[in-house]
Amino acid sequence: MARQSVTVAGIDCGTNSIRLKVARVDAAGMHEIVPRQLRVIRLGQGVDRTHRFADEALERAYQAAREFAAILAEHQVDGLRFVATSATRDAQNREEFEDGIERILGVRPEVIPGTEEADLSFLGATSVVDRGELPAPYLVVDLGGGSTELVLGGDGETLPADRVAAAYSMDIGSVRMTERHLRTDPPTPAEIAQAVEDIDRHIDEAFATVPAGRTRTIIGVSGTVTTMTALAMGLTAYDHRAVDGHRLPLEEAYAVDDRFLNMTRAERSAYKTIHPGRIDVVGGGALVWSRVLAKVAEAAREDHGGVIDSFVASEHGLLDGIVLDYGRRLLAA
Repeated sequence: MARQSVTVAGIDCGTNSIRLKVARVDAAGMHEIVPRQLRVIRLGQGVDRTHRFADEALERAYQAAREFAAILAEHQVDGLRFVATSATRDAQNREEFEDGIERILGVRPEVIPGTEEADLSFLGATSVVDRGELPAPYLVVDLGGGSTELVLGGDGETLPADRVAAAYSMDIGSVRMTERHLRTDPPTPAEIAQAVEDIDRHIDEAFATVPAGRTRTIIGVSGTVTTMTALAMGLTAYDHRAVDGHRLPLEEAYAVDDRFLNMTRAERSAYKTIHPGRIDVVGGGALVWSRVLAKVAEAAREDHGGVIDSFVASEHGLLDGIVLDYGRRLLAA
């Protein structure tokens, strides 16, 4: 007899952070058992330059994996899927990382391409979309440490809310932009200008594949987006319940992004809303986010005269997509 539900664990290992989630998946969707666990490990430290994982970055990843193994030992799961993204795609010594994780967790990391990362991020972000509240098509922007995915889908007519129409993965993110361009503390105008040129070039390449002008709703996911949203809201401590689903005007986003981009790291560290592991790179992420928002809004005006003056922040992204997709596949097996 077919199973009615499965309990699955998902791990999302990115350039800057690693996350774990355990949930029960059934026909009604996903039901959380272990709330999302986050560790900032900076796995992508120096990868943009060296194309190799640093020994200390690997040890941080292994320590987080050991902590996750202890959590998983307390729950009976039907399966675990470990997904690795941008930094691991670029690292020449990734087999060393994969072997180490497999020894600790008993499962080998899947190094997925940017296209699959985009699909799963879109699935996770739109799994909780209220279609009566947010007009389609949706553009999900998953802004990570090493890459940023633009995913358009759910046109409101022929495509379901969780179906992707077009996607593109850009090799720009908070860690990559900081290491590549924003080396001074605070960054100089010349460094910022160079970063903007780099970011805009990647966005223009992405728009050749993703018709971003069709967008009616922008949904932003990832630590950069939710952190900057919390700061714009004036939160003195991060509150995922307050941030999730919050609609923020673009002008407020531009203002807070610019302010924190131009701060010193010491000044940013005074804000407890920012995770300590993001202090040094959140400015780079904020710059990417501002440029994406501005370019999408401009494309929408040119495409259909539409006015996009806000975005929706979401706590649901790649990790949710990993768990939901894996659970559905186990149920169908």
